[in-house]
Amino acid sequence: MTVLSVPLNETALLRAARIRLRRRRLLVLAAQLALVALVLGGWQLGASQGWLDSFTYGSPSGVAEQLRVWFTEGTATGSIWRNIGVTMQETVFGFLIGTAAGVLLGIALGRVRALADIAAPFIKAANSIPRIVLGSVFIIWFGLGPSGKIALATVLVFFSVFFNAFQGTREVDQNLISNARILGASPWRVTTQVVLPSAMTWIIASLHSAFGFALIGAIVGEMLGAQYGLGQLIAQAQGSFNADGIYAGTVVIAVLALLAEWLVTRFEKRVLRWRPNQAGSHAARI
Repeated sequence: MTVLSVPLNETALLRAARIRLRRRRLLVLAAQLALVALVLGGWQLGASQGWLDSFTYGSPSGVAEQLRVWFTEGTATGSIWRNIGVTMQETVFGFLIGTAAGVLLGIALGRVRALADIAAPFIKAANSIPRIVLGSVFIIWFGLGPSGKIALATVLVFFSVFFNAFQGTREVDQNLISNARILGASPWRVTTQVVLPSAMTWIIASLHSAFGFALIGAIVGEMLGAQYGLGQLIAQAQGSFNADGIYAGTVVIAVLALLAEWLVTRFEKRVLRWRPNQAGSHAARI
């Protein structure tokens, strides 16, 4: 009995910690839903009572009606799903291209200091250019098609991922690199089997914001000039002073961003399964 008491006690403590963690999550969710209900209820009440100008500020009921029209009757440029598809295509392509370029260049410059010194002023200068200016330039170069939006999304994603990949490469323990070299590892194997896994935490962390930047790039590019896309719908609503249309487009974008964040989180958990489980320590804090 004495030998088995320790594992049994640990199991009971872990089960109790998980119950507390589950309760805390439910409490947080309830508070979030209450906050949303409070904001939407106050907004609707203010619009219906005339405290807020519905022409300027819209109303939740108006936004819901606009969404219903878009999803059942379509938009001025066709099906809402076509516009969502165009925006997501631009976003995903920009995200993938920008991530690949940011990781490759970040690791390369992080590994070779001479290259980093040469490229530093050019990267800083490019990063300082306002993105809205690049959007206008890309429209001139690529026209109103998706290429310009993909290019703008790529630029926004690139810098977000590049700086994390670069810093993650510089933060790799030099003892690990030295030991790998002593064991006869080639520079390529050191990079792929030591540096890249060590910097992966930094790289994955950047993906949470990178997809959001890709979506921003696609939306901004569409608002500057496009035939299809959610940004184009918002620009149309802005041109006709349709506040409900602007908010409806924002709601759709927010839903897509939250879905993407969930997918990135799932990807992070799968890729970084080697990290110690934080559930126990998190539950202990509760």
